[in-house]
Amino acid sequence: MAQKTEKSMEKGTESKAGKIKEKAKVLGQEKLAEGVYSLWLCAENTAVSAVPGQFISMYSADASRLLPRPISLCEIDRDNRRLRVVYRVAGAGTEEFSRLTQGDTVDVTGPLGNGFPLEKAEGKRIFLIGGGIGIPPMLEVAKQLKGKADILSILGYRDSQSFLKAEFEACGSVFVASEDGSIGTKGNVLDVIAEKKLQGDIIFACGPKPMLRALKDFAAERNMECFISLEERMACGIGACLACVCKSKEVDEHTHVHNKRICKEGPVFSAEEVEIG
Repeated sequence: MAQKTEKSMEKGTESKAGKIKEKAKVLGQEKLAEGVYSLWLCAENTAVSAVPGQFISMYSADASRLLPRPISLCEIDRDNRRLRVVYRVAGAGTEEFSRLTQGDTVDVTGPLGNGFPLEKAEGKRIFLIGGGIGIPPMLEVAKQLKGKADILSILGYRDSQSFLKAEFEACGSVFVASEDGSIGTKGNVLDVIAEKKLQGDIIFACGPKPMLRALKDFAAERNMECFISLEERMACGIGACLACVCKSKEVDEHTHVHNKRICKEGPVFSAEEVEIG
């Protein structure tokens, strides 16, 4: 995907999947926690059609790294054609991105995937749940639902480095769990819900698979609607390679088996329609 011979113009070029590949300009970057970075990009074409829950593919400047890195959108500023991604350094590609500074450029394709069904949450009490690096994608959900739903953001961290917490507090009530007990409730997001006796109508969540699996069971026991954003290793990011499939309740029209492509049909699914491995 990261082909240096392809032309990436300021106006953007259409990929075979119909998404826009463009050269995004770095507006600024800061370190939020150990290994966690916040990057603002000017993406003229991608930003105008992006919705909460979608992601972009970011390309390395190193031609030896052929595959792009999929990174969820944290904030969307359509008026100013800006996108914010918050990511954790996990390898050589993301380490390269962490060194980007104002004025640099990076090739991106997007917006990719499907987002959260915000209309289902309007007028309801919603649990916005994020775990670890699954927290950033929930921020734009909170911002767009502010004033339209009763928002209870439930955030799970490893330790006291509670990145983005203050920004969620500007959108509604916030409850925190940490694995080591250094902030909020010691344990996980379900421990917070139990300790605080929280009640909700619907769940939107993103985070590690064990958390999502537990939330799926929690929602089923209470007859709650639950929508989850799955994290998975991806190759093409556009649904062609089938590297990021998950088991599904229904037969997929593309593969004709019980599979869903996380990058194409997801990353957001109704919890009932997928199996979480």
